Amino acid sequence: MPIQLKEAPNSTKLLAGRDFLTLGDFTKEEIHYLLQLAEQLKAKRKNGEEEALLKGKTLGMIFEKASTRTRVSFEAGIYQLGGNGIFLSTKDLQIGRGESIADTAKVLSGYLDGIMIRTFSQEMVEQLAENASIPVINGLTDLYHPCQVLADLLTIKEQKGALKGINVTYIGDGNNMANSIMVGAGLMGINLTICAPNGYFPKEVEVENAKKLTASSSGSINFEQEPEMAVTDADIIYTDVWASMGQEEEQKKRIEAFHQHQVTPKLLSLAKPDASFMHCLPAHRGEEVAAEVIDGTQSIVFQQAENRLHAQKALMAAIMG
Repeated sequence: MPIQLKEAPNSTKLLAGRDFLTLGDFTKEEIHYLLQLAEQLKAKRKNGEEEALLKGKTLGMIFEKASTRTRVSFEAGIYQLGGNGIFLSTKDLQIGRGESIADTAKVLSGYLDGIMIRTFSQEMVEQLAENASIPVINGLTDLYHPCQVLADLLTIKEQKGALKGINVTYIGDGNNMANSIMVGAGLMGINLTICAPNGYFPKEVEVENAKKLTASSSGSINFEQEPEMAVTDADIIYTDVWASMGQEEEQKKRIEAFHQHQVTPKLLSLAKPDASFMHCLPAHRGEEVAAEVIDGTQSIVFQQAENRLHAQKALMAAIMG
């Protein structure tokens, strides 16, 4: 049976051809639509009823940063939708030898139906989208990781039955994950607490942009330095590595700064009894999270990782279809 969505707001007809550079590029209603589509695509895959929604379509996947989940989930996802994915390393493209982003975007637009890029610079992604005539997806930059948070929202909805009013505590660096989680919380009415040592909170401009979204969603974004205070009444505890890709030289300094912010069994016990643990992976057991937590019964990290596939399939189907 073809996919039939219960709620497809009028604005979703305009998703075709759109870029996805940050989660804030889409409205709350459009995100709900993508999550509903992801749920149906996931159910159809489990039942062996997949549809070739992108038959004959080709996704170019540009990688400047190494990847496990992003590459495999996008490549498998486009294949499962009936299309094809092409891996494009910046070391192999002429872009790595000085060809402009604009020229690259225009050339690829003549060959492909969509571009996913995982790189360092948000500006590079924006230039690519500005010059491409096909949809561009931000697979990760140092500033945002919107595809991860789209999958996170799907996971929270599956686990808790809702998004609005759910209490999420993010313990960790004010990095691309924190920036994107703030946008997701602001859009979807989540009560988010960011917990980090002094000096490691998200930049004020990212905080202000996210807080503007809470006005229409009744969500909230708060900040706390003490983990024990931050996890009180949490439905979800979320963390990430203390030193992201490209910050390896800061590893020792960050371990010293964050050593009291490890998610331990004791800290998890201070949240709600049915609280779930999330991590975008890869994880460093013994640093940001204790092995007993990430490998314990309250951990949903592998459900979360799998949902990258389903959320991104919904995204590709909506903007490339």
